[in-house]
Amino acid sequence: MTAKKRTTQMHLNEFVYDLPQELIAQYPLKKRDQARLMVIDRQKQTIVHDIFANIGRHLPPKTCIVRNDSKVIAARLFGYREKSAGRVEVFLLKRLSDGCSYEALIRPLNKLKANEKIRFNGGCFTAELIDKERRIVRFNPKDISPLLEQCGHVPLPPYIKRPDESVDRRYYQTVYARHPGSVASPPAGLHFTRGLLRDLKKDSHSIINVTLHVNHATFRPVKDEDITKHTMHHEDYAVSPKAQKIITEAQGGGSPIVAIGTTSCRVLETMAQEGAFAGSTNIFIYPGYQFRMADILVTNFHLPRSTLLMLVYAFGGTALMKRAYEEAIKSRYRFYSYGDAMVIL
Repeated sequence: MTAKKRTTQMHLNEFVYDLPQELIAQYPLKKRDQARLMVIDRQKQTIVHDIFANIGRHLPPKTCIVRNDSKVIAARLFGYREKSAGRVEVFLLKRLSDGCSYEALIRPLNKLKANEKIRFNGGCFTAELIDKERRIVRFNPKDISPLLEQCGHVPLPPYIKRPDESVDRRYYQTVYARHPGSVASPPAGLHFTRGLLRDLKKDSHSIINVTLHVNHATFRPVKDEDITKHTMHHEDYAVSPKAQKIITEAQGGGSPIVAIGTTSCRVLETMAQEGAFAGSTNIFIYPGYQFRMADILVTNFHLPRSTLLMLVYAFGGTALMKRAYEEAIKSRYRFYSYGDAMVIL
């Protein structure tokens, strides 16, 4: 499913900006809610600066806050070929229906043979390459989730130029993560603390969970010069009947719906378009799209040429968002997953 196609081309160079490398955050802040917050008002065309802990001051009364409760799994495994002892990296992408097989990125795939076994954690468990073309591995335990907690590595995005550390197990995860399945964090949610969430509830904001498991392809840049020709990746999502009822009632009652991150926004707009509350979505949102459910967007600063940046431009308006990114760079905001945030009103 994609946003309605425009009849004219939309050029990729509209979504390019120059970012000094030192502004790419390499570590999280110890106090999540002390990240900077850019407050963007679409009606007034204004930009002001604050910290995330004060986000409640900028929201209208009694909003319906929708957040993604997917949990990042320790999806990167390092093992050895059973016969040659050569080192192998397996990056889990998607768990398949049998429960013990996964689609994966494998390095070095070209050196592995079909049905070859890879040993992990000193040989306490193994994986067999059962389909080299589709990059599918099958593990010998029925459920490797506990093993991932023991010896898996946090799948940090490629722009974080360091190995994962113990700090990432805590901070590359939202405080409300519940359902394992993502291989990248929904970063807009990383700024919330339990105390901030309690304060928002006390101020009569409702907080609703949806689930979208973030795929590794979220980091893939768009390469088509005409972005409308880009093929969007699929991501699994689910909305409980209770959450669906609350969101629908909020919209019908005039309560503004706040999407925490592009992932939550994509779930909301998929619901609006399809009327389906579970499945797989490949909705592609770019300028010209008419939002039907999300009224306010909380998000981080995104990569050039990314579908995430295109969604943000669609929501905030291209001219205003370009100005916001220029202001963020000038003001030395921290960018990307461990970076600062914006709220677009």
